[in-house]
Amino acid sequence: MDFINFKVGSKTIALKILDILLTERFENNLTELPNDNKSFIGVKDYMGTPTPIFDLGIVLNKQSTHITNKALSDLLIAREKDHIEWIHALEDSIKNKVPFTKARDPEKCEFGKWYSSFKTDNEDLAAILKRFDEPHKALHNMADNLLELVQQGQQELAVNKFHEQKRTTFTLLIRLFESAREQIILDYKPIIIFTTKDGHNPHIGLLVDKVEDSVNVNKDEIKSLSQLTSIGFEIAEETKNMMRGLIKMEQKHSVIIDPSAIFAEKYTEQSVEEV
Repeated sequence: MDFINFKVGSKTIALKILDILLTERFENNLTELPNDNKSFIGVKDYMGTPTPIFDLGIVLNKQSTHITNKALSDLLIAREKDHIEWIHALEDSIKNKVPFTKARDPEKCEFGKWYSSFKTDNEDLAAILKRFDEPHKALHNMADNLLELVQQGQQELAVNKFHEQKRTTFTLLIRLFESAREQIILDYKPIIIFTTKDGHNPHIGLLVDKVEDSVNVNKDEIKSLSQLTSIGFEIAEETKNMMRGLIKMEQKHSVIIDPSAIFAEKYTEQSVEEV
């Protein structure tokens, strides 16, 4: 059986090729209609047929990936601003001998707290974030060294060393903040999947983050969800009706989605043979 994998937030979902009429880049040019369904984002024509479009990120994750990305970008902007204020406070302390009250421990600042616990499956973003470790620690650690020089009466030396670190370590850190935000934007390439029930007419459109790859699997390679639910693990009622099994990938599983069942009111168990 042939499937195409798509990314939706941190999840990878798979649709049968036979369930797909067309994929196209999302241009944010939908016709909006009044509706109480938060995942319904508008209508777009497919070959002259108005087709409802739903944000699969909201269906699966309760939040659009666009909103999630914006929140992460805003957080990085705030943490960058923290470090701009930090460097200004240190300069003021060195030059004017005012008390320095900012965090000296790199793990105690707001970015450090977030950085130590944040996880992402975006490999490019993870690679950029990994590069933060050294300059971020170096920046915070220089506070003790420079302030000690001031206490020893070597203010001029402390000022010179400060400007050198500001030119190198601090500048690198700011560039990394910019690179991380740019990567968040670059990685988000939303597309609309026009799905079908009969192979000819559009059923609904699904907004996903990006196309991953295509896979061919045998039916006996598709793992049932019944094994999970049999041990007392419950899948949310509003989403389990559209999930048809798991495809084992290299590091994780791809969840098979049946678009015709996304808004089915009643869940009916389907075996792997019915996928």
